[in-house]
Amino acid sequence: LGHLDSNTGPAVFARLSQLKAGSEILVDRADGSHVRFVTERVASFPSDAFPTDQVYGATTTAALRLITCGGKFNVGRGRYSDNLVAFATFTQVS
Repeated sequence: LGHLDSNTGPAVFARLSQLKAGSEILVDRADGSHVRFVTERVASFPSDAFPTDQVYGATTTAALRLITCGGKFNVGRGRYSDNLVAFATFTQVS
């Protein structure tokens, strides 16, 4: 989970929507190794219809889900209308 933006500007997942199927995601680990994931898809879901099982359910292989907000910002509610989720699968450790 990470923010799209804040009162001061873009946040850690500001460019999450730019990921496409096939995009690599590299995770740096404390031991100096790197874990690679490949994006399967990026999808937007209404906040009130979040697909919990799809996002947090069991997988047959190691997987990564990156989640942020998206859609339109509702000033009255102080939040975005949607959640953006990148679905990725493990490829290797290097």
